[in-house]
Amino acid sequence: MKKLNCWEFKKCGREPGGAHGELGVCPSATETKLNGSHDGTNAGRACWVVAGTFCGGKVQGSFAKKYEHCEVCDFYKLVMKEEGPRYQMGIVLLKKLRA
Repeated sequence: MKKLNCWEFKKCGREPGGAHGELGVCPSATETKLNGSHDGTNAGRACWVVAGTFCGGKVQGSFAKKYEHCEVCDFYKLVMKEEGPRYQMGIVLLKKLRA
């Protein structure tokens, strides 16, 4: 079964080549340091650690500011369920971003 990236699940259109409009391409779709995390493309399955994603109708800030909203997100919960014991905690993903 193919695992969906956030832009596929949410159908936001902010992936490269999507109908993203004035908001542009989402940073999750272009963040290559997280490519392959949770079997996603770029940060497509780790969007909660990427600043500047567009969720809940507005651009989100840093991980620290947005994470409480991400914890209740249906996509975040799906990734956690699909990954099970392979799920990578936010701190691990953040270290990859800073590398």
